Amino acid sequence: MGVQIGQDAPDFTAKAVAGSGDFVDVTLSDYAKDGKWVVLYFYPLDFTFVCPTEIRAYDNLAGKFSELGAQVIGCSIDSHFSHLGWLESGGMTESKSLNHPIVGDVTKNIGRDYGVLNEDLGFSLRGTFIIDPKGKIRSITICDAPVGRNVDESIRTLQALQHVDSAGGKEVCPVNWNPGGDTIKLG
Repeated sequence: MGVQIGQDAPDFTAKAVAGSGDFVDVTLSDYAKDGKWVVLYFYPLDFTFVCPTEIRAYDNLAGKFSELGAQVIGCSIDSHFSHLGWLESGGMTESKSLNHPIVGDVTKNIGRDYGVLNEDLGFSLRGTFIIDPKGKIRSITICDAPVGRNVDESIRTLQALQHVDSAGGKEVCPVNWNPGGDTIKLG
């Protein structure tokens, strides 16, 4: 069924590839302990067409997400060994290095828990989840496999959520809001 806005993000620990091919264990709840937001994105498969464009976009903006107090984590049903092979081939990034971890979900349980696993196809759709430092799901976007997402919109949504939180429930962000733009003041 998947998660809904306001629910606790399903925790997981999984092997990932990061850096220049290091294997690391990623535990989602560790980021909340450090007071970080998490932008968790799912993609269908390694060695495909749209996926590397998204991985490169998230990787190129990993520093911006970090400035905003967020950790980016990618995830697909492929193993961390497959991720490493794709990274070393230059398929993920031209530099053959990653600024964020890519988790292997070989059991498909992570994708299933988040509601992005398409059981008929056997892989996860393009899901993006923004999780706050309390471990709550604050934003969900899911696209069909052939359609790439807009990473700039992930940044804008993160900034809007952070702004609303910092305003203590006294302001909301209207359509197309960007940092520095007008908000709507509540009572």
